[in-house]
Amino acid sequence: MPELPKLKPQAQYLSIDYAKTLIDKPSITPDDAGCQAWIIEKLTAIGFSCQQFNINGVLNMVASIGQGKKTYAFAGHTDVVPPGKRELWQTPPFKATVKQGRLIGRGAADMKTGVAAMLAATEKLIAANQTLTQQFVWLITSDEEGEAEYGSQWLQTYLTEQNIQLDACIVGEPTSNALTGDTIKVGRRGSVSFKVNVFGKQGHVAYPDYADNAIHKMNALLNKLNTIKWEQGSKDFPGTSLQITHINSGNFTDNLVPDKCSICFNIRYSAKWSQSMLTRFIEDLIKQVTKQYTIEWDRPCEPYLTTNVNEQCLIHSIEQAIFRHTGKFPLLSTSGGTSDGRFFKQPYNQVVEIGVPNNTIHQVNENIQLSDLMLLEDIYTSLLFDLFTE
Repeated sequence: MPELPKLKPQAQYLSIDYAKTLIDKPSITPDDAGCQAWIIEKLTAIGFSCQQFNINGVLNMVASIGQGKKTYAFAGHTDVVPPGKRELWQTPPFKATVKQGRLIGRGAADMKTGVAAMLAATEKLIAANQTLTQQFVWLITSDEEGEAEYGSQWLQTYLTEQNIQLDACIVGEPTSNALTGDTIKVGRRGSVSFKVNVFGKQGHVAYPDYADNAIHKMNALLNKLNTIKWEQGSKDFPGTSLQITHINSGNFTDNLVPDKCSICFNIRYSAKWSQSMLTRFIEDLIKQVTKQYTIEWDRPCEPYLTTNVNEQCLIHSIEQAIFRHTGKFPLLSTSGGTSDGRFFKQPYNQVVEIGVPNNTIHQVNENIQLSDLMLLEDIYTSLLFDLFTE
């Protein structure tokens, strides 16, 4: 285990009790299970103006306080993935439990602890009775783990309609490896899933001249897909990759040539590509094999990247906050899956994700060290005082 920073007594960390309260609420996507109502109650008590919106069964929350030339935001989600087989859990998944210094429960890493640390840090900022020099916004959804169609994407549309431009957005996703603050995410690759159907002509295997084997045609396409020379990426951003996820030629009969074969695949892509560019590229490859095909795509996620601009930028502020409490600077990463940060990233702003270690997310017995949550609360608190006070 890495050496832990010196932390204050547990009693001084509000985020521990806050995380327990949130974990106890079974908020499986898109059910919020009362999480946002509780957060709104806490934020309203310290002066925030709060609104909640029900968008096709998804709950979205917007809270704001302060004013100034710049607008900074905390963003996150209250929903979690299903617990899986409950008999495999050491403790009830929706009953926060502390054992041997570890907090166990669904959402302990992804990302109810992030929300809890945000709330504790926000309360400390407001309790300092200093006039906020900028506007502070909270953006929370109950649909990050699902399709995300009515969650943070809708929240960004709402911000645009209200003429609210985020200068910087801190997303509380679990980003760290061994210790909170050792890694932050400054971008993510894009993602798009494809389904391709290739058609032939059914026939008897003994008379192949009278048939057109769809699997053979699909094999030719697979060879093309698997030999694409994607860019390798760079130190700051991984390259593009394609993975086949499913193949299906219908019900099997050993003397029947199939007339249809389907594949599904996912492409994780760098900022060199866009969804439209990839779609055209893939269709051109298919047409080299056959004109008898259909193509579908879903769950498109555009890539984003935040760069270190100057000493007044968000990345620098987060690096300083982390160094203040750990004595080390974080690794800047763009690895991992997609996140809601992509919805808030605009050409004029910065989006950075920072949270607890992510090695147990979505797993049975999801858990983190309490010390990692305490450290996150300290880092968020320092960051907020840097951003909002003079």
